[in-house]
Amino acid sequence: MIKRIWHGWTDPGMADTYAHVLTTQVIPGIEAKAIPGYLGIEVLRRNLETEVEFITIMSFRSLDDIIAFQGPDYERCYVPDVARDVLKRWDLISQHYELEDARSYE
Repeated sequence: MIKRIWHGWTDPGMADTYAHVLTTQVIPGIEAKAIPGYLGIEVLRRNLETEVEFITIMSFRSLDDIIAFQGPDYERCYVPDVARDVLKRWDLISQHYELEDARSYE
């Protein structure tokens, strides 16, 4: 499994707006693409002193599945205009990691 990690930051006053855009427009738009090998997404949020950081962690079966999503330049970020309108700044590239181990104790 490959984890695709991306960061975006917004002003505190826009954080709830961005969270809403992300969960009601951006993520459903990704899901609507029915990308082979796309397994899901996690959204993390952290309040900092002057901004709010969001991290998305997308899970894919393989790097080939990410290339099917993004094309040959698979590291470039995926930030639709609706998200760009409320973000302050964002990573231009995403990082990709192979999942080495996972444990859950629920």
